[in-house]
Amino acid sequence: MLLELRAENYAVIDHAVAVFGPGLNLLTGETGAGKSILIDALVLLLGGKASSDLVRFGAEKAVLGCVFESTIGADAILERNGIDPESGEILLRREIGANGKGRVFINNQPATVGVLRQLAPELALVHAQSETLIAFDAEQQRLLLDRFGDLSSEEVANAFDVWRGLRTQIEELRNAEQDRMRLVDLWSFQSREIEATGLTDAEEDTQLEAEKRVLANAERLLTGANAAQELLYEGETSAESLLGAALRHVEDLARFDEQFRETAQQLASAKAGVEDATSALRKFAGEISASPERLGEIEDRLAALDRLKRKYGATLGEVMSFGAEVAGRLAELENRDARLRELEAQLATAAKAYEAAAHRLSEERVAAARKLGKVAERQINELAMQARFAVDVVSDKAATAWAAHGWDSVECRIATNPGEPVKPLTEIASGGEMSRVMLALKVSVEEGAAAAAKRKRTALPRTLVFDEIDIGIGGRAAEAVGQKLKTLSRAQQVLCITHLPQIAAFADQHFLIEKSERRGRTQTGVRQMERPERVEEIARMLSGANLTETSLRHAEQMLASSV
Repeated sequence: MLLELRAENYAVIDHAVAVFGPGLNLLTGETGAGKSILIDALVLLLGGKASSDLVRFGAEKAVLGCVFESTIGADAILERNGIDPESGEILLRREIGANGKGRVFINNQPATVGVLRQLAPELALVHAQSETLIAFDAEQQRLLLDRFGDLSSEEVANAFDVWRGLRTQIEELRNAEQDRMRLVDLWSFQSREIEATGLTDAEEDTQLEAEKRVLANAERLLTGANAAQELLYEGETSAESLLGAALRHVEDLARFDEQFRETAQQLASAKAGVEDATSALRKFAGEISASPERLGEIEDRLAALDRLKRKYGATLGEVMSFGAEVAGRLAELENRDARLRELEAQLATAAKAYEAAAHRLSEERVAAARKLGKVAERQINELAMQARFAVDVVSDKAATAWAAHGWDSVECRIATNPGEPVKPLTEIASGGEMSRVMLALKVSVEEGAAAAAKRKRTALPRTLVFDEIDIGIGGRAAEAVGQKLKTLSRAQQVLCITHLPQIAAFADQHFLIEKSERRGRTQTGVRQMERPERVEEIARMLSGANLTETSLRHAEQMLASSV
């Protein structure tokens, strides 16, 4: 629930703090005192649109803040957005600069308005005074019905995404014929060019470069190999002959002194190494062939490979990968008709899956609509009306009407006079009747949602906010509205702005919004009232500024009877 709401330099508010409690929190005050300003501040903290016009004249910025009890869902949203949850509470703060710039903080960590909007459904639902019939469109009515019935459109949305994705692929294949032909020409050329080189080894260029170096320096290499052989083995004073002579002398020494045996072994190893090196040099010299023809072939091949690398990849491996990718794309484009048939078959399957999911959801909505119609009608008539109420669900199963939420449209209809047919809510003329209908409908929805949450052991938004939902009603209807709000507040915290004493009497916490003048400036403040002050405020609401003994006694009676 909402624990605290603060506003500084906001509209006509210099500094105001309200600490709310469980149950029914009512805000009253003189007309024009700024009661709705506090609700507007809460809306901003839940991600509403801000304007520099909201900054109090002469101030650099407006600062709004509130503290909510946290929920599991809210903590999960914070973690997904890289914000550390606090212990059991969520602190929201929003700064609005006179220069039009603003900042958002959640738990004293920088955040965005988008995160506030994600958190809003977890924390509070605001039914504001500005929520007119124009805003109460078919989508809003459908959302209310789904909330009442605890209906999820997730399965339908997933099926719709699959169906729409396949349809998009088919449209792209059908509509991009020119692009397809151009790509076929390009990829065919690239594929032929790569295939023509006969690439099979990603290391071919490295091997050819090594062979090229040998051929280009054949004479020098042959001379060097022969000279080395001469020095190591074939000359009169070759290393092999000198080592052999030395070995014989050391072996003779070893017959008389054991310490020379290791030296003899070292010399024998060195002599064997010289022989191995000579053998390798002889083999190398025998294989050297100064072939200008082979050198030319290598250079031509390397030039061709370099052209491929400049166009298709830094290495031959990348060129080969590119060639395989192009061949795959080419095969897909050249097999367009087969791909189309495959996608169309998938589309038909996806359409059947969507239709099945949408049909199930539609049946659930029809059942929920019958129930909501009965519950809301009872709630409406408990608010001093004699009306018939219904919720209609109309299904348009044509593919052009498919959407992520299903194929249903929802419309609330009412007849406020006996013998009259039910008509859309938009045709109701009386503002008082409309206020009662909207309240009754929302109470019905919230009670249904609360029952569903209790069954599933899940949490609802703990705070419901009604901004002057009682406009245009009075008398017995006003008392019924107060009782309805009181009932609703037993399951969820309720904040409500009211002008009616009959409703104010039901408050668990009663706050007075009052306007005053200080240092030549108008400012609005808020404070919680105790019992004696509440009596006076309700009496003022009953009789105006001049309190009378009669109005005070009546106020006492209203408070006593509302417990």
